[in-house]
Amino acid sequence: MRHVFFDLMGTVLADPYREALQAATGLGPEHLAESRDPSAWPAFERGAIDEDAFAERFFLDGTRLDLATFHRVRRAGYRYLPGMRELLDELVDVATLHVASNYPAWIDELRVRFDFDARFTAVWASCHLGVRKPDLAFYEALLARTGIPSHEGLFVDDREVNCVAAEQAGLSAHRFSGVGDLRRRLRAEGLIAG
Repeated sequence: MRHVFFDLMGTVLADPYREALQAATGLGPEHLAESRDPSAWPAFERGAIDEDAFAERFFLDGTRLDLATFHRVRRAGYRYLPGMRELLDELVDVATLHVASNYPAWIDELRVRFDFDARFTAVWASCHLGVRKPDLAFYEALLARTGIPSHEGLFVDDREVNCVAAEQAGLSAHRFSGVGDLRRRLRAEGLIAG
């Protein structure tokens, strides 16, 4: 195992999306589910629509999402999950690390803010690849663009469905539930010392 692909939200960074939506809309999860266009976010993550179109399409009734409030809360909520920055710093000299995430164009903002280029060889997001996990085409595009043989890669994600799809693409997969469990897996793979 020489290459590790990391999901971003809920695996490397805390995901402030739900809190940002609640602040921007004043709606709880149950009301959001009823009033939003379920196709807007996936289309934005794939890069099929831009941020402005996402804000316009978010609500089924045509109400525009309050992007100013959304961004304020979103930006304040990002942070490394406990122990992840340190783990990435340990891995950077022993494996090639890649971000492999469902995320819209905001990933470029995060790349700069969290200095991903110091830790990751490349940042791949659904907005770059035009397809979202768990679609098999996401993993195929990832492997084709990196040139990495699937049997040499470990895919780390907090969602089981994404791990299953990674395994179907020939990658090994680890469902992230915390840094301790991930450390044990990386030790077993020989990537960090016991």
